[in-house]
Amino acid sequence: MSLDLDITTDGVLTADTHLVQSWADLDFLKQSGQRTVIVGAEGAYVRDSEGNQLIDGIGGLWCVNVGHRRREIIDAITAQLETLDFYSTFYNFTHPAAAALATKLADLAPGTLNKVHFGNSGSVANETAIRILHHYYNRLGQPRKRRILCRHGAYHGSTHLTVAMTTPGYSQGWSREDSLVHHLRCPHHWREGQGMTEAEFLEVLKQDLRDTIQHYGAETIACFFAEPIMGAGGVIVPPEGYHQAMFEICRDHDIKYVTDEVVTSFGRLGHMFASEDVFGIVPDIITTAKGLTSGYQPLSATILSDEIHEVISGPGGMFFHGMTYSGHPAAAAAGLANIALMEAEQIPQRVRTTGKRFEGLLRQLDRHDIVGEVRGSHFMMGLEFVKDKATAAPFAPEDRIGLRLAREAQKRGLIARPLGNILILSPTLVMDEALIDRTAAILDDSIAAVQASL
Repeated sequence: MSLDLDITTDGVLTADTHLVQSWADLDFLKQSGQRTVIVGAEGAYVRDSEGNQLIDGIGGLWCVNVGHRRREIIDAITAQLETLDFYSTFYNFTHPAAAALATKLADLAPGTLNKVHFGNSGSVANETAIRILHHYYNRLGQPRKRRILCRHGAYHGSTHLTVAMTTPGYSQGWSREDSLVHHLRCPHHWREGQGMTEAEFLEVLKQDLRDTIQHYGAETIACFFAEPIMGAGGVIVPPEGYHQAMFEICRDHDIKYVTDEVVTSFGRLGHMFASEDVFGIVPDIITTAKGLTSGYQPLSATILSDEIHEVISGPGGMFFHGMTYSGHPAAAAAGLANIALMEAEQIPQRVRTTGKRFEGLLRQLDRHDIVGEVRGSHFMMGLEFVKDKATAAPFAPEDRIGLRLAREAQKRGLIARPLGNILILSPTLVMDEALIDRTAAILDDSIAAVQASL
């Protein structure tokens, strides 16, 4: 099908019967036929095939940080394709765009995280981190250090290994490679730490990590893998001091700390990277994707410490890993232009103000009876809905409460992401105060409508 042929709703949906959509209830889609066809975008908005302008409340998918149709990025991609459309970074080959972006990321990343391997998705970046760490310990003569510590509620990807690192709810009915993965307690105080202060709950979480290390033996554990704020697991913010405490325990037991910043980097929390600036740690590896190019091209990065690179690049250091499109010239050009635009417009710095306004207005929505908790930070927010506010009893899955709320919001001009009983907001980072206020008002009206219908 040519885009010039038929981009009407019926035309696209007819062709769409051949598309297997990601993370979708395929049976529900087949039975309901409920799809939204997005045909255009500009700034903080997208346009559907019926001509409706919608606030992009999910930023494409956590990623369109600088907004849609930025000429600076489009022109950079075009210029790169006209100069060098493609060459790989295999063997002894490199090219200017990949080299320049690696240098820029090394400059932005904290501490001695100075070595960059490119992929094309967050899943690949995380899988790359694990492969490198296993090889690192093999090189050190410690081949038993293979186990990966994650958390219940985590989301790290959908490749065969990274989906095993992800909270089990994301793979019901699908096979998982669980033999290498152990899930620690979820650091969600509201759900998991009832009856405890946040400080008391943190002590429980720390003891859970210590007990796990004692059970398996530090000599078998390669790394602890953590999102600074859990994203697709429900926008879960850990207790104050959590990452610093877990980092110190891992360091004491020679367990590498990997921060999954696929979502939290490039301005979403008001900084290029959140690990050090927000959470006070310099991990051994940072993984990133999404906001790295603001979604204009598929690109991810696994950023390694000098120490890890020194081990894997010593005598006989063959690097048996990589993808054809690692460091693709057009993707690297998009990343460079995206970062340059963020720096020129001081987008992360602006988010420290606008993001806090967004967060504050959404927190006020807990006045509704069905809103159990509003959580998150800046432009990374989640609202969890409950049947009974006093007991935090959840709605049943068949109530599809998140989906109902998302539909009400879309009718009013806002795209929000339903996730069971949760509604996620991760908009573009370029919203002004008026648009932030309008988004909060739409959510307010949508929640009231659903609550009145129960």
